[in-house]
Amino acid sequence: MPPRPDFLRPLILSGPSGVGKSTLLQRLFAEFPEKFGFSVSHTTRSPRPGEEDGKQYHFVAIQRFKDLIQQNAFIEHAEFSGNFYGTSFETVGQVQLLGRRCILDIEAQGVRQIKNTNLNPVYLFISPPSMVALRSRLQNRGTETEAAVQKRLATALKEIEYAKEPNVHDIVIVNDDLDRAYEVFKKVALGEEVEGDTLPPLDD
Repeated sequence: MPPRPDFLRPLILSGPSGVGKSTLLQRLFAEFPEKFGFSVSHTTRSPRPGEEDGKQYHFVAIQRFKDLIQQNAFIEHAEFSGNFYGTSFETVGQVQLLGRRCILDIEAQGVRQIKNTNLNPVYLFISPPSMVALRSRLQNRGTETEAAVQKRLATALKEIEYAKEPNVHDIVIVNDDLDRAYEVFKKVALGEEVEGDTLPPLDD
């Protein structure tokens, strides 16, 4: 059976830090190792324990990153928590040359920039069930100071407000139950039509 048209379009995955995007992606790639490719972003932040250059990110110096901006190498780039992140045209092209669907994990700033390109992706937003749940997930990771958690929560509120604007995202998945969220995510990734979730009220 030929792939659905949406399967051929890049998939933009966005949502607040700590919402579970990496977990969903890991499951998808484990189940379908030949169907998808992850666009590995460039970043100026230092690797976390267990991260490898070229796998989670291309870790580069600030000057190298600025040089790439000058060369118009990025589809989108943003500064987040004092570090730069960017997605290059080259990395997306490399995935597509393999005949795989390219998945990009992008901050809200980057989503805005991509809307001004001719990439024509499908936009998918992963939402926490509540801000309380998101705070708990961030604190339980144990990798952030309390100040960093507060900063990420403030950023999350802005991302969710943006997600509520009309026609920003094609589909929303609320990660209230990981197994359920993954089943919906898998269908979206495979290009199937799904009924998305409604963004929950996040004033708690």
